[in-house]
Amino acid sequence: MVSLLGSRDELLRVIEGAFRADIHVRGNEITVTGSPDESGAVVRLFEELVEVLRNGGELTPDAVERSIAMLRMTSDRPAEVLSLDILSSRGRTIRPKTVNQKRYVDAIDRYTVVFGIGPAGTGKTYLAMAKAVRALQEKRVNRIILTRPAVEAGERLGFLPGTLYEKIDPYLRPLYDALHDMLDPESIPKLMAAGTIEVAPLAYMRGRTLNDAFIILDEAQNSSAEQMKMFLTRLGFNSKIVVTGDVTQVDLPSGTVSGLRVVQEILDGINDIHFSRLTSADVVRHKLVSEIVDAYGRYDALQEPNQIQHRGKRR
Repeated sequence: MVSLLGSRDELLRVIEGAFRADIHVRGNEITVTGSPDESGAVVRLFEELVEVLRNGGELTPDAVERSIAMLRMTSDRPAEVLSLDILSSRGRTIRPKTVNQKRYVDAIDRYTVVFGIGPAGTGKTYLAMAKAVRALQEKRVNRIILTRPAVEAGERLGFLPGTLYEKIDPYLRPLYDALHDMLDPESIPKLMAAGTIEVAPLAYMRGRTLNDAFIILDEAQNSSAEQMKMFLTRLGFNSKIVVTGDVTQVDLPSGTVSGLRVVQEILDGINDIHFSRLTSADVVRHKLVSEIVDAYGRYDALQEPNQIQHRGKRR
């Protein structure tokens, strides 16, 4: 009951605040009174939360709130979403936290090429890397290749101190950070020295054929259309590609078309290629991040008509 209701009933208060029903707890018995619809919803929620605990999951106020949203907005069972083990490492288990995240993870299993498109904080790269590490551990691939465009590397790269790898390192650092969450830090240098894990800028992919590999292109919105085509055609036998990015955060020079934007039109409908779209509702960072993403979305929507009108006047 402590795990179900939370320390000092913090989870119970979340549930009480979400439903128009009276919930009474006495010993190991929970009584719910209210309208049939509300009472039934509360009962279903408790059944799902109990199932999460039975499957080894942990309940937090955020997990309870997401479970309530799932029951109200989708036909998916919260217990199936929150109990799906993607990777267990270093004393913790990585699981999806939203329905769209579960669909994204399932798509990675099902399709050869998957695009994960959504705002920052939706777990696009982190979940893809967890799937890559698991595929390596289960020997379904021989290596993991992680790549990102070094957008600002152009002219300024030469002015940065250090060797080429030291100059590029800041762009690749988020990928290293995720790796350290999922693998023993002492094993990572050995795996990289053996070529089992490779972290490299997108430009280093040209001219290669990547067989028996799990390949992740991160921050793909900062690749040009030509770079995206180059990357996707590196696909070899028994390999899987996951491309992640946020089309609202393009850092390319003015006039350069984002490869992630155009690829949706070019490849949509092709067999064994899947586009998973995540939204602000899938943000798993601080609650404010979701609100910030939505606020910027509303602002951009208001600005777009003004920009079109301005371009028309210039012509």
